Amino acid sequence: MKGVYLLLLTVGRDLRIRVGSLGVIEFKKGYYIYVGSGQMNLEKRIQRHKRKIKKVKWHIDYLTTNSDVKVIEAAAYDLPKKYECMLADMLRSMMFKPIKGFGSTDCKCISHLYEIDRDFDQIIDEVSDKVRIKPIKLDP
Repeated sequence: MKGVYLLLLTVGRDLRIRVGSLGVIEFKKGYYIYVGSGQMNLEKRIQRHKRKIKKVKWHIDYLTTNSDVKVIEAAAYDLPKKYECMLADMLRSMMFKPIKGFGSTDCKCISHLYEIDRDFDQIIDEVSDKVRIKPIKLDP
């Protein structure tokens, strides 16, 4: 499978994590959505996010390798890579708090990680209505 995905994460306590060239970022205890893409082996990409032990390669790896962070759920869309930024922009337009620069150093997006304050399923429904396609729920 290939496409774009939304990854639901929970941060168990307030954290300060050095995230590569972004420096130290403060993450408040709560829920976050990360927008990513996998144009080959999407299921393996999502499984990778769940692993704690891995080579730190992307911004998201600095977060997911932390023992206080858990990947809870993922929803994947069979859409081209360009939708990765479109989904990130949708989350921004829903007024969620962006973690500035996170996951977006290779595009013009503010962020690909957002702190959320609503139910993941409700967010998925809103995004699905906008892209006019239903996601495939993947168990990370």
